[in-house]
Amino acid sequence: MKRRIISSIAIFGFIITSSAQNKGKIEIGFNAGLNSSNATTTYYSAERSISLNLGASADYYLSDSWSLKLKLIYDRKGWDNDFIQVSGFDPIEFPAYERTNVNLNYITVPLMANWHFGSKKNWYLNFGPYIGFLMNAKETRLDTDIKKEFNTVDGGLSLGIGVKIPVSDKLKLFIEYEVQGGMAEIYKNNEEGDKNMNIRSSFNFGINFLLD
Repeated sequence: MKRRIISSIAIFGFIITSSAQNKGKIEIGFNAGLNSSNATTTYYSAERSISLNLGASADYYLSDSWSLKLKLIYDRKGWDNDFIQVSGFDPIEFPAYERTNVNLNYITVPLMANWHFGSKKNWYLNFGPYIGFLMNAKETRLDTDIKKEFNTVDGGLSLGIGVKIPVSDKLKLFIEYEVQGGMAEIYKNNEEGDKNMNIRSSFNFGINFLLD
């Protein structure tokens, strides 16, 4: 009986020690990605826009399997094939409209729990909230600044999955797929009542450095 207890304690101690061997380590990452974004309501989704993002991250390990990941992203969102009023023969009685695209540039800050899995812990799944700060907003037909029409702060949930490809003990490449689902109204004055929210997905490619 004593041997079983001692063996169980030894095994438990080994598991705890193994799972904590990466505790306190920090990985710094840099990436570029391809965004697909639009705005959506309960009943309507705008046409998707393709754009880019640039990001940096810091990943603090709590154990081999879990870490906290903080990102800082220059994030271009928006949508295509909207309409803008242009000068017409009689803009009051007969307003003229032309198609335009809407570009919304944010600095997005997600804070996510990061679960590392697989035999070598190179796969990861992360999830958590994000907050976004609107830097500028333009429509492309007349190149008009439309930032005043939008709320300057956005927020929602972020979810991502990825894989790291080791190059050395301290250097890894990574590929990830990430989704952001907005939960905040993006317009300052929404007279329709149905909330307009940002939706964005991206494929990201980057590099991670393990700090000493």
